[in-house]
Amino acid sequence: MTRSAITTHVLDTAAGHPARGVPVRLEARDEGGWRELGSGHTDDDGRVGSLGPDRVEAGDYRLIFDAAAYYGDRDRFFPEVTVTFTVTDPRQHHHVPLLLSPFAMSTYRGS
Repeated sequence: MTRSAITTHVLDTAAGHPARGVPVRLEARDEGGWRELGSGHTDDDGRVGSLGPDRVEAGDYRLIFDAAAYYGDRDRFFPEVTVTFTVTDPRQHHHVPLLLSPFAMSTYRGS
């Protein structure tokens, strides 16, 4: 299996472990708005390695994390987290992790 050009990893910082089973969608912006490139769920290690194409063009992308599905009926503030970012060098791999808790979130450009 080829690794996607854009991957992610979700850590549940409140629980102190990877966030398993989080639905994630990858979208790209084009002339008509946003279009889906791929989707998946985080594995037991909180990763989605096969999320979309193995190559992308320069442009704007977003990852949409379904936090409501992950937390279920538990108390939480964010039903969904959207991380929008720009790919300037499509030759590079882009890893975009999410640190998630019921009332906070953070992200960064990973490697």
